[in-house]
Amino acid sequence: MEKDKKGEDQDLRLKEVCKVWGPAEAEVIKSFLQSHGISCLFRGQVVQSVHPFSADGLGEIKILVSEKDFALAKKLLAEKKTP
Repeated sequence: MEKDKKGEDQDLRLKEVCKVWGPAEAEVIKSFLQSHGISCLFRGQVVQSVHPFSADGLGEIKILVSEKDFALAKKLLAEKKTP
């Protein structure tokens, strides 16, 4: 079954769903999203295994999801943060 062009674009385009300050927190969020069927990628300025520190935003890790999963990922993360 072929996807339409718009469906393919939504699968390929990534949107930043949140930012964290270390690999441990990023892995927890990744696992949480994956448990809900949402794949994600990390993007950061510094490779944490080489420079395991956070200073002036260098340790920031952006968590990206596909455009089609963005709304659900945002909702899940917002619900997770509220008590």
